[in-house]
Amino acid sequence: MSESPLPLRVLIVDDEAPARDRMRDLLSDCGKELPLSLVGEAAGARAALDLLGRSAADVVLLDIRMPEMDGIELAQHLLKLEPPPAVVFTTAYDAYAIKAFEVHAVDYLLKPIRLARLKEALARVREAAPPGLETLREMQRAPRTHLSAQERGKVHLIPIEEVVYLKAELKYVTVRTPKREFLIEESLLRLEEEYAERFVRVHRNCLVARAAIRGFERDTVEEGETHWVVLLDGISDRIAVSRRQQHVVREISRG
Repeated sequence: MSESPLPLRVLIVDDEAPARDRMRDLLSDCGKELPLSLVGEAAGARAALDLLGRSAADVVLLDIRMPEMDGIELAQHLLKLEPPPAVVFTTAYDAYAIKAFEVHAVDYLLKPIRLARLKEALARVREAAPPGLETLREMQRAPRTHLSAQERGKVHLIPIEEVVYLKAELKYVTVRTPKREFLIEESLLRLEEEYAERFVRVHRNCLVARAAIRGFERDTVEEGETHWVVLLDGISDRIAVSRRQQHVVREISRG
């Protein structure tokens, strides 16, 4: 006699309380045919990641449009969980989003959500892999509002507006904020492309937030040679400017 499958652990993420209530009612109806367990509800990205740090989920029913961070971006941060949950996006009619979902074969539910369609999506979840990172990046229409770092099994969000500099070291990038450092596994070149308006390259291994630069200073190194260093607001770190990037000193000083 085969064992019954374990209940599917579900997390609802939607910033609108009526939408969460509606989804909870639909899940209750689905539970009559599919073994389900609601691990919780969250109104936004931070609450979702905090909850998932305490209780694992097999699938996240994830709203696209949320104020602090949209669902496409949150799905990228969810990939850092071990193991990452499957994701089913929920959206009111959005021609761009729906086309993107269909092009990339990413599952979605169109609001108002129908019970039969929700059952169909949940029935596929156990065999479905989470959306790939490259797929989600292609679907993202704007730069991410946050970076994220995995520490002790939890995912920490780092507001991009708090980042002072990004420095490549071996396979990691150090993310420096006024309060502390984080290590993330991302490409410095990709970060430079994503945040071209916010950061400037001062060295082959370092991007500095334009808004954090308070000036430049000459620094003497070995054998009396001098080079420019960047002086930063809020922290004492001094970042060297490479010879190739010395034009940055002139450009920003003039600005």
